[in-house]
Amino acid sequence: GFVVALDTETGEEVWRTFTVPAPGEPGNDTWPEGAWRTGGAAVWLTGHFDPDLGLTYWGTGNPGPWIGDQRPGDNLYTNSVIALAIETGELVTHHQYHWNGSWDWDEVSTPLLIDVERDGRTIPGLVHPGRNGYLWLLERSAENIRYVDAQPFVRQNVFTSLDPETGRPTYDEDRKPGTGKPADFCPSLWGGKDWPPAAYNPTTGLLYIPANENLCGTSVGVEVEYQAGRSFTGASTGMSVAPGADHIEELQAWDMNTGQRVWTQEFDSQNWGPVLTTGGGLVFAGGTSDRYFRAFDARTGEILWQQRTNSGIIGVPSTYMVDGVQYVAIQSGWGVDAAAMGRRLDGLRDTNNFVPQGGVVWVFAIEN
Repeated sequence: GFVVALDTETGEEVWRTFTVPAPGEPGNDTWPEGAWRTGGAAVWLTGHFDPDLGLTYWGTGNPGPWIGDQRPGDNLYTNSVIALAIETGELVTHHQYHWNGSWDWDEVSTPLLIDVERDGRTIPGLVHPGRNGYLWLLERSAENIRYVDAQPFVRQNVFTSLDPETGRPTYDEDRKPGTGKPADFCPSLWGGKDWPPAAYNPTTGLLYIPANENLCGTSVGVEVEYQAGRSFTGASTGMSVAPGADHIEELQAWDMNTGQRVWTQEFDSQNWGPVLTTGGGLVFAGGTSDRYFRAFDARTGEILWQQRTNSGIIGVPSTYMVDGVQYVAIQSGWGVDAAAMGRRLDGLRDTNNFVPQGGVVWVFAIEN
């Protein structure tokens, strides 16, 4: 993977920074010889920019192939957040959420840069609800990304502990798949939160997470050789539902100042809905197999309004104002991963949550 900066006037490339270090670069020794060439760490979601520090922050994907025993080591800078100097692209610092990834838990979600009050001081925070099922709070500075704390926001049975200074996880080896060694683990490969973005409201002080609870995965590694343009997973995967589970989707609200969950809305099937929150105290989200687009009270989670659409919603809601009227726009149209997860869930639970395809942009006006 790489991040590239382009001149907005000419389109010329200004700098390019790769997410897996080459020989002679810091971090290359975390890979077996030659493995860095096919190491992965793709960057496939938007980054964030801190103008005060002059840094831009990006999440990175999992290593290739998927199974860790085929590439022993920490495998930097996979499953990480990296901070790049905006003028030069220099990789200034990083934090790796989990090392030697073996679960397809990309950590590519856009880092949320917010101020958090902890122990009587204001922390310039970097918040990340991870695909690995942990909600991470990190502290930003010009030279460093410092671990503050993390806690699971969905069922998670892989991490047995986190180092209190660095946040480095210790694994339950029975939950870590290997080549020819199957393992069951929670959350599933789609994670506690996949790519749909979370949202933070500075008025309520709450973070809103589109989560998938009670989903677990299975994986076993197979030998694979790299071929350009071909799949390089090296894994056979499956999914399961936790015993006794009565729901999958959750929309969660967290107070990052206290580290406590404030409210949760539960829905039957999976969640693929990006979240939008407004200054007027609303939260908008779709992502359910029932095809509804909903507005929630940002403080309490109460459903205030809903509209069924033509398809499922994996588009990101946007809001804007014209002639004094605030509008919310959303694209309705189910995606490949959402449909695949739905089919697997239907097979596991003997349900039929068919969602028709078709892309339509819906626009709604917000009444005073």
